[in-house]
Amino acid sequence: MSSNRTYRIVDGERIDGVYRPIFIRNGGTNFLTDLKIFADGALHYWEWGDLEGLRAKIDCGWVATSLPEGGSAHVHALATWRFDEPEMSVTADELIGEVADEIDRLNGRPDSLERCRDAAVRYARSRAEQDRHALRAAYETVPEHRRVYLGDMDSRDIPFRLLIAEVGEEWEEYFYYEDESGAEGDGETVTEQARDWAFRYFRDWDSPDPTWIAVREADGPIEVASPTVYLNEGRPLYPRAHGLRNTYPAPFTVAGQIYPTVEHAYWALSVEDETQREAIRTAQTASQAQQLAAVLGRRPGWSDARLAIMADLMRAKFAQHPDLADILVDTGDGRIVYSHASSPYWEGDGTTGRNWLGRLLELIRSELASARTGLAIR
Repeated sequence: MSSNRTYRIVDGERIDGVYRPIFIRNGGTNFLTDLKIFADGALHYWEWGDLEGLRAKIDCGWVATSLPEGGSAHVHALATWRFDEPEMSVTADELIGEVADEIDRLNGRPDSLERCRDAAVRYARSRAEQDRHALRAAYETVPEHRRVYLGDMDSRDIPFRLLIAEVGEEWEEYFYYEDESGAEGDGETVTEQARDWAFRYFRDWDSPDPTWIAVREADGPIEVASPTVYLNEGRPLYPRAHGLRNTYPAPFTVAGQIYPTVEHAYWALSVEDETQREAIRTAQTASQAQQLAAVLGRRPGWSDARLAIMADLMRAKFAQHPDLADILVDTGDGRIVYSHASSPYWEGDGTTGRNWLGRLLELIRSELASARTGLAIR
């Protein structure tokens, strides 16, 4: 579900959300639609509500968590069919649990699986009876159909259940484990050996293999340390940021020609006619250069080459203006968002647009840093 992203705007604020398919029963027909879940707890299931409202809709049958054999289903403008031996993937309680977990995740809070894992590690450390009861309570809040995802693919939720269980307790299903010597064990009765294996499982979980940690961290920091740089037109939010924009007057030379700005060079090179190219190169402002070029056709193959050409022009600018290169390097490792460019291909606003100018600045910044530390390989 988390990969199905959506959002809504409330008083200018973006509220992130996700959605999953559900059936709405209306007039005896089951309509396949989306249940939308938002970070502020708002839900949409053909009308707006919250978790309590969803529960009420499930209880009255409006949101269907069971389907009658022979019942009909409909997808607007797509298909209608009847059920033959229908089987739902979630119960009412499981659906409510899923939605509650999604709200937690959207807010950056631990969901029921994470809370259960934390409780298991805590009990494995302490062996205290009160922590075992806390683990049982946390396990029972995990939607039943998601409990198999608590552990790894092979162990599933078996280590959790072994810690919760009493020695001698009978299980309805077969389970497998290895004792401390590596000997295999199995059965349907909880033993001390089986519980010892579960305790070791969480001991290793709580103290990951240092070799694995070293490999993971060998490449350097994972998190970004520097703030995002917004290259806005007119009122930049980063000091001196205007110098990073392509419209900034920083004359530089490419192929024997002097261009007032990167913008002049880009649009001049985009046209084939030499006279038109010269008119664009000598335009009084970057805006005028763009306007002159806009009414002319692009050179054959320009759209395929434009990204590489833009990268070369930006490199030339910073190579010939070390003071501007200093400004770029000083942005650290922060993301660069370049707004107010000629198209969404080049610009971004933090949520939309491909932001290629911002991405190229990040690349060139890394190249500059590489050269200054002597690590460049070309």
